[in-house]
Amino acid sequence: MEERKPKHHSFFMNDRKELQLSGVVDVKSFDEQEIVLETELGTLLLRGSGLHIGRLTLENGELDISGRVDSAIYTERKGGKGGESFWARLLR
Repeated sequence: MEERKPKHHSFFMNDRKELQLSGVVDVKSFDEQEIVLETELGTLLLRGSGLHIGRLTLENGELDISGRVDSAIYTERKGGKGGESFWARLLR
C-alpha cells in the first residue's frame, strides 16, 4: 500500500514584497495583479501589483513570488468546510 505523505503548507512574507510558499500543488492562473494557487490545504488567491513568479518547483511544492501583495485569501478544497468551490463562492 502506498504511504500518504502528510499535508504541509507554509507561507512566509517579507515586507509584503517577497513571498515564499511550500506545499504548492499547482498554479491555476497568474498575471501581475492576481495569482491563483492550489496548495496542500486548499486554494490560495493572491492579489496585488507587479506580481512575479521567481522560482517554481512543483516537484518539491515550492514557489517564490515578488511584487506588492495586497491580499491573500484561502478557501477550502471542494468537499471541505462549506462544501462550495472557490469559484462558486466568488461568483455568488
